[in-house]
Parts: sequence; structure tokens; C-alpha cells
Amino acid sequence: MSLKVRLFLLLSAATGLVWLSAVLWIDHSTRGEVEKVLDARLREAATMVSSLISDRRIDVTAGSPGPLSLPTPDGTRYSRQLSCQIWSLEGGLLGRSEGAPSARLTSSTQTGFSQTMVDGELWRVYATVNPELGVRVMVGDAVEVRDRLVRDVMTGFAVPAAVVLPLLAALIWLSVGRGLKPLDRLAQGLRARNPQDLSPLPVGPAPREIRPVRRALNRLFAEVEAVRATERDFVAFAAHELKTPMAGLRMQAQIARIAEDEDTRRHALQTIEHSVDRTDRLVRQLLELAAVERHADTSAPADLNALITDVVRDLGAIAARHGVQINVTGDGVTIRTVPYLVHAALRNVLENAIAASPEGGTVRICLERCADGVSISVQDQGPGIAPAQLGRITERFYRPPGARQGGSGLGLAIVASAVERLGGRMDLPPPAGAGQTVRLVLST
Repeated sequence: MSLKVRLFLLLSAATGLVWLSAVLWIDHSTRGEVEKVLDARLREAATMVSSLISDRRIDVTAGSPGPLSLPTPDGTRYSRQLSCQIWSLEGGLLGRSEGAPSARLTSSTQTGFSQTMVDGELWRVYATVNPELGVRVMVGDAVEVRDRLVRDVMTGFAVPAAVVLPLLAALIWLSVGRGLKPLDRLAQGLRARNPQDLSPLPVGPAPREIRPVRRALNRLFAEVEAVRATERDFVAFAAHELKTPMAGLRMQAQIARIAEDEDTRRHALQTIEHSVDRTDRLVRQLLELAAVERHADTSAPADLNALITDVVRDLGAIAARHGVQINVTGDGVTIRTVPYLVHAALRNVLENAIAASPEGGTVRICLERCADGVSISVQDQGPGIAPAQLGRITERFYRPPGARQGGSGLGLAIVASAVERLGGRMDLPPPAGAGQTVRLVLST
């Protein structure tokens, strides 16, 4: 269902509800006012007839129950609906108006209003007693007449409404369409844009409700453009990083093939092996970075000591090749986290620490609880990271000046992405001595 149709239906329903409420209120108030006016008319008519009898202008002494001449206002079809009866206090009918029923209008002996069923029809009657002449005057009208009067009033209200409501619905439809024109123009502008066009929407006059949408779209365009730029850079850097070792592989393979002495061939093969290792690490880190960014955040209880042990075992051969020892301290800690992301972050931190430490050095891993949750600190004995490079060290493919050969510049980028997905943080505290410390803080 379109927004225009939805708004039309809501506004039409609200208008109809208001109109229906007005009809019910008018019906109730009109009925009450009609009752008051007609009751007053009954009282006045009965009082007037009693006065006429007292003045001898209506003669009831003859005892003839024939029709009386009851003075009533002229000019409306309701003015002649009054019926009058004059009864003696002994119970004899002394007279009645033309059209009045022959049956007694009310059996009440008191002065005042009452409702009585006469010949199958409900009547509203006012009775008054003239004690001087010993007569009781009863004036009444049929309730159906009153109902017809109210119906006529409501009909007079409903007929114009039947004409006005369709016109009102048409006006609502046109007004909603006109009110949604800015949104239609925005949609048309978006449909007309080239898919590659991520420039901000033009700034201009717009309704207050459209401006937040335009700002949100411009922010989305900027974020998408940033992501696309990052992806372009990622592909370019990855292609460049893969091209360099592949070119070296090709050249060293040619040298090994044409080399005549064993030393040259052995050196070429060692270089090939080094290039293959570098390429393998780069491909693995590229795949690991992609996996970290798309990995589902399925948390589960994880023993951090066991995770650290797994990572140390996986990198044991690399540490042995570099002549680096790994020292792990800390108590057993189990938290609910995403084990894969913790493993990926810790592996890259430890691999960097091993590569940065000199031969014979030690990498220390310390697991401990802290105010923010759990802290995993990895300290190497390398040259450390210059303060000027700390702001860029987590950028993809960024290698600070003087970095070791063979690095891809992806390790800390993977760590930062994984820790961010975990809702934690990565700290690079100033070194207390030689080496660099990387501290991973995970919330519990």
C-alpha cells in the first residue's frame, strides 16, 4: 500500500469518525432540546386551556364530550398534533379536541408529565387540575411525532453531509498528493541518478520533514563512497602486494633454471621459498580479514587460556625459526565471546610480536581481569612503534618506515576489525622499556 493511499485512508477514517461523532452528538442534543421545547408547549397549552375554562371561554358545563376548539399556533405541520381532553374529577369526559383519542390520555391523578400507551401508541402527556371547576385538563402529543421531528432535523443535516463528504474525500486526496509532491520529486531525482553517482543531493528549499531524509541519504552516499574507495584501495594494494612476490618468484625460478653453480641455484631456491611464504601469509591475511568482517557474531563460552594455547601452538614453528620464546602468564578465564574473532586477533598480534623480536628474545603474553573485563597483553622486545605512526598503524597495507621486510601491513588492521566486532578495544600503551605492548581488552 502506497504512502499516499495510507494517508488518505487514515485522514478519511479520522474525518468520518469526527463526522459520526458530530452526528451522534447533534442527535443527542437535538433530541434533548426538542423534548424541552415540546414539554414546555404541552405545559403552556394545558395551562392555557385551564385558563380558558376558568374564564368561561370554553364551556364544559353542558357535559357534552364533543370536540373542543383548542387554540394552537399555526404555520407548521407539528402545531396541530396536540390533543386535549377535559375530564371531570369524578371521571367523566367533558370534552376533547378534534383528533384526540377517545381513550383517557393518562391515568395519572397528579399534575405533571407522564407517558402513556393509548391505542397502541406512546403519548407524552401533561395534566393539570382546575379545582375550582372540578376538572382535569390533559394535553399530549404522540412520541412518534417527536421522533419524526428529530429525524427531520437529522435528515436536514445528513443530506448536505452526503454531498459534502465525497467532496471532502476528494479534497483530502488532492491535498495528500500535493503534500507528498516533495517526496515524489526526491524519489524521481534518485531514480534519475546514475548508479555510480554518489554525490550529495542538491541543497535547496524543502519541507522540514524531507530535510532529515536528505541529510540521511547524503550521509549514506558519503559512507558508501568511502567503502567503495576502501575497496578500490584494498584491491589495488592487494594486487600490488601479490605482484611483487610473484615477480620475484618468476625471476628466481629463471635464475634457478639457468644457474650453473650449486650456490646460485640454492640461493634462488631459498628466495623462492621466502617469496612463497610471504605470498602465503599475505593471502592468508587477506582471507582472514575478509572472514573477520563477515563473520557472524555468534557468541559462546570460551576458555581464553585454551585459545592462547592454541595460538601459541600454531605459531610455535615460526617462533622457533626466529629463535623467539613465548612466555604465557595468567589465571584461567572463561568469558562469553566469539572464539574465532579472538583467535584471529590474538594470532596476528602474536605473529607481529614474534617477527619484531630479535633472535633469542622473548614474547610475553599476560591474561588478567581488569575493570573493563579481560585484558590480554602481548609484549615483544622489538624496536616498538614510533609515536608519530600510532594513528595510522591500523590502516590496511600501511607499513611504517623501517618496518621489517616481508610484512603485509594487514596484521593490526585485522586485530582492530576483530576487536571492534567484539565490542572491545585495542590499546598501544607507551613502552616501559624495550619493545612494544599490544593490549586487547574484551568485555565480559
